[in-house]
This record gives sequence, structure tokens and C-alpha cells, in this order.
Amino acid sequence: MSPAIALAFLPLVVTLLVRYRHHFRLLVHTVLLRSLRDYLSGLRVEERAFSYVLTHALPGDPTQILTTLDHWSSHCEYLSHMGPAKGQILIRLVEEKAPACVLELGTHCGYSTLHIARALPPGSRLLTVERDPRTAVVAEKLIRLAGFDERKVELIVGNSEEVITSLRAQYQLSRVDLVLLAHRPRCYLRDLQLLEGHALLPVGATVLADHVLFPGAPRFLQYAKSCGRYRCRLHHTGLPDFPAIKDGIAQLTYSGPG
Repeated sequence: MSPAIALAFLPLVVTLLVRYRHHFRLLVHTVLLRSLRDYLSGLRVEERAFSYVLTHALPGDPTQILTTLDHWSSHCEYLSHMGPAKGQILIRLVEEKAPACVLELGTHCGYSTLHIARALPPGSRLLTVERDPRTAVVAEKLIRLAGFDERKVELIVGNSEEVITSLRAQYQLSRVDLVLLAHRPRCYLRDLQLLEGHALLPVGATVLADHVLFPGAPRFLQYAKSCGRYRCRLHHTGLPDFPAIKDGIAQLTYSGPG
């Protein structure tokens, strides 16, 4: 490429860098710096965060553990977790709905799991699903460190599609009062339809879906708004530690097969 052509593209490049500067920062933190730290330490970011929690939080105190994870993400390494703003939305909805059984798809490090577990009424049950075994090990340790046993929070390692189809037979689960979709947005629609197809959603059930605006789940949102089975509401937020990048949690209320 000649210098003249390169110079002609310079204003466009500068404009893109300015407009999407927050996205570039996110890319640097979640890909470049994280990959370098993974290589140098031999540990994943979730494992490094758990080591930090062990030395800075009291066992049996989920609130302090969550605060410690937020501090780690803001001051040490970006954790790509739900964050405190979305966490407060989640707590409020769990307390409001008082579900007997919750299904979480996408445990990650266990951050949102702790928010749900501490807001559940006595006797309620949470099943959380994580497809990556190594990440699940960290989440399991964090959940038990916070003081929740397997009767309260059961962690299942597996693919969300396979787990949903086995909930009745293998986990004796006939209905789910609240679902949190927090795994891969491209799988949200498939898994929602699986829950419908296996009659696991009672009338009035709540389905929450994270990251519906960034990276986005347009097919899921279109289906939820147009199929006639849900009342929909969108809670607008920003990404934790990157508030300029807009995101949101979709809240669906199931009104029946129609």
C-alpha cells in the first residue's frame, strides 16, 4: 500500500478508534492481557480471582466474597462477570419472585450464583450449569466457600442442551420458576425453546437473559417479543468496569404455550 493510500485511510482509522475506544480497551483486557497472564501464570483468570478471594474474604460470607470479586475485577484483572449493577437487579427479582427452583445456565466463576443463592427463600433449590470443567471447579469451590451446600446449590458440569433434556429423569425437576441465561447468547433461543418443549416452564415463570445487547442476542429477543408467550421487559445497564458499553438484562414472564 502506498503512503498516499494509507494517509487517505488515516481519518477513518482515527474516527473508529475514538468511537470504539471503550470496545478496544475491553478487547485489550479480555484477550491480549488475559492471554499473556494465562501464559505467564499457568492459571486462568477465574483461578487467579479465586486465589485473591481466599486471601481477602471471610469464608461463609457471600456478600464479602462478591465485594472482593468486584474489587478484583476493577483493580486487578477484568473478570467478565455480571457486576454489581446487574447483581442488584438479579437480587431484587429473586426476592420478588421467591422461586422454589432456579435454573442458571452459565455458572462461570459463580458470581451470579452467589447473588441468587443468598436471595432465595428457605427451602428453595438452585441448579447451575457450567460446560467448562476447569471453570466449574473454581465455581464449586467459591460456592462452598460462601457457605452453600449441595442441597441449596447443585452445580452440574455439562452442555446446557443435554442438561435441559435430562432435568426430569436425572435431576427430578418437573418445573423451573426462574431461569437465568448467562452462558452463550447464541444458545439462548435454542435453550428457551427446549425449556418450553419439555414443559419445564409453569405459567408465570421468569426467564432472565444477560448480555442481550452486548454481545447481543437479537434472535432470542425477536422470538420473545413476537411469539406471544411472554411479557417482556429490558433492564438497561452497562458492562461492569466499562459503563460506556451498553448492555441489558431481558426479563420474560411466561404466559403459557398459547
